[in-house]
Amino acid sequence: MQRRTLLKTSAALALTAPAFSQAAATVTLKFHTFMAPQSNVWQNMHKVWMDKVSKESGGRIQFEAYPAMQLGGSPAQLYDQAKDGVVDIIWTIPGYTAGRFPRIEVFELPFMMTNAEATSRACWEYMQTMALDEFKDTQVLALQVHGPGVFHTKDKQIKTAADLKGLKMRGPTRQVTKMLGYLGAIPVGMPLPAIPDALSKGTIDGAALPWEVVPSVKVHELTRFHSEFDPAGGALYTATFVLAMNKASYQALPPDLRKIIDNNSGLQTSGWLGRVQQAGDAAGRQAALAHKNTIYAIPALEAQEFKRKAAVVEVAWVEDMNQRGFDGRQLLTTARALIAKHSKVAASPASAIAPAITRPKKT
Repeated sequence: MQRRTLLKTSAALALTAPAFSQAAATVTLKFHTFMAPQSNVWQNMHKVWMDKVSKESGGRIQFEAYPAMQLGGSPAQLYDQAKDGVVDIIWTIPGYTAGRFPRIEVFELPFMMTNAEATSRACWEYMQTMALDEFKDTQVLALQVHGPGVFHTKDKQIKTAADLKGLKMRGPTRQVTKMLGYLGAIPVGMPLPAIPDALSKGTIDGAALPWEVVPSVKVHELTRFHSEFDPAGGALYTATFVLAMNKASYQALPPDLRKIIDNNSGLQTSGWLGRVQQAGDAAGRQAALAHKNTIYAIPALEAQEFKRKAAVVEVAWVEDMNQRGFDGRQLLTTARALIAKHSKVAASPASAIAPAITRPKKT
């Protein structure tokens, strides 16, 4: 009888052993991006997000973190690196692969965004309702945008739309480069890491960038003039970013660890990423001032001319969507409505519902 009980206990332990082993397993995920290690995005967004996930998992999720394309390839290849399992998680600009993710480009149209938190939350909800299959090859963790785009130029201050005529200006995505072209500039598409060399060699006369990334690519040292828009005139443009995970890596996680990833994904995380990225604008602007550069605020009245010239970008995008078999006008209307909805939320005390992700204090 005693021997039979012992055998039953041993069998039960044998059956439960794999579960215990799985529960205690440590998973290491490779995180890859093009952002520089000293950038606001890497320090205050990516590292903070990884720290939070690791802490909530009790250390069972660990990260191998690779900024600045340290694992090779180009920024345009990052999404496929996640899709193909070369790495586990990436953060990149979908627009680096022109036309591959067309519906999400609606957020990059001229004067669409309000602020990065609200527009990022709108971007996530829009994907869930209007473009869910656009990123079907990966497990999308978050979608976000940066703060208002700014002109940074070497030798000429941009005060009016006419001042852009003939200037070789870098744009991050096809919608932004189209906008630059309609404003009279010579658009040059290139990823962020290529900007310093292009400015130094004269390949470009300036770049369209948000303030927060300026210090990490030394744009304040390579240009002398900066032109931002008075908020009353709207935000010139923004770019869309995706935080995506390899599907097999996500599905291979034990259910409890998958839940932790889920808890750090979605609407709230998208809004938080946008908010933190735009919060870095102040430091980027200050870097330009410290370098004794000239900053000009384009007044709201003058912004109307920029809007008029850039409006054709929106018309062309709607037509492009129609030709692809989508209802372009509906997509545009939906995106605008979602931005307006989340802008009201972000402007109210309810915005406090965004996740409290903070860097651990140094001891």
